[in-house]
Amino acid sequence: MKPAAFTYHAPETAAEAAGLLADLGDEAKAIAGGQSLVPMLALRLAVFDHLVDLRRVGGLRGVERRNGDVWIGAGTTQTEVQRSALVAEAVPLLSRATPLIGHFQIRNRGTIGGSIAHADAAAEYPAVALALDARLEALSPRGSRTIPATEFFTGLWSTALEPDELLTGISFPVRGARSGFAVEEFARRSGDFAIAGAAVAVELDADGRVLRCGIGLFGLGSTPRRASAAEAAATGGGADSLSAEEIGRDAIAELDSVPSDLHASADYRRHLGAVMVARAWQRAVKEASDA
Repeated sequence: MKPAAFTYHAPETAAEAAGLLADLGDEAKAIAGGQSLVPMLALRLAVFDHLVDLRRVGGLRGVERRNGDVWIGAGTTQTEVQRSALVAEAVPLLSRATPLIGHFQIRNRGTIGGSIAHADAAAEYPAVALALDARLEALSPRGSRTIPATEFFTGLWSTALEPDELLTGISFPVRGARSGFAVEEFARRSGDFAIAGAAVAVELDADGRVLRCGIGLFGLGSTPRRASAAEAAATGGGADSLSAEEIGRDAIAELDSVPSDLHASADYRRHLGAVMVARAWQRAVKEASDA
């Protein structure tokens, strides 16, 4: 199939793009790399009268330090994220998750902002954003605002972005020296969406206790999820005494609904999810302990 007819717009500034989204309303959709949207348009799972292409918009690409965080422009491609020495050094969880996204052709065109704004529950970047307490920057004709990742994902393929808002960048806090990070996922083939996965960040204090941690879950619900109860239970505990398997079970136990489809039953997904959390937790704690 081919997409339904649409009017194409190519703004050159973020303000112009946000203005188009405001003027055109629900009939318009922003498109960056198009790796998620174009297949949906081709299958007519989504239809829009207007597409606002963001590729020419200045200021939406780049990786830099800002106020102690690492800021990444929403239009930065996943390949650029993967190759960034700054990301590898300061936000290693994001760097390690990137090779798991599709194939290199997809990463060459797909953008970090497009992945997060698309809010696919089985995608890696949204779960990483949750685990790292990322902050999402949005621009509209009314001004700019910052949305915590924990408030950003609201439902199936839906976010807290208003119809006239454009995601312009993502800020990732840099963790302390005694930190460890890991991402684990189960997929039938390399490059497929994960059936279940977990992104884990752990920071230890001088006594080896968990100072703070983040556990992002993907493939286990209609939205990416954060295992807040499991995090709270682990925080303050000694890294050597905490059971990774118990943390995995706790993380999955707080999920109110797990999907069942032709790829996996809900029970199988729960089992896989607990295993992925446990494996990621073990790797992250080891890295933090060895730092």
